[in-house]
Amino acid sequence: MNSIFKALNDPTRRQILELLQEKDRTAGEIAEQFHISFPSISHHLDLLKQAKLVTSKKDGQYVYYSLNTTVVDEILKWLLQFKSKKK
Repeated sequence: MNSIFKALNDPTRRQILELLQEKDRTAGEIAEQFHISFPSISHHLDLLKQAKLVTSKKDGQYVYYSLNTTVVDEILKWLLQFKSKKK
């Protein structure tokens, strides 16, 4: 869970997740949306993959990144448990 919150702590990584919510994208398509270097985007994608927030799939010469909704569901479930607790 710590790796997930570390990944979510960065605004660029949160923006990447928002882009992937719309549709799967290549690293190049993601990089086009930012004013930072391609290696920086690759680093952000790597951290998101380590946290299992995104998955990747190779298709020919391209690697497509997708939002891993299973992990997002787990995070929401974990967070919602605190809402139901009454004092």
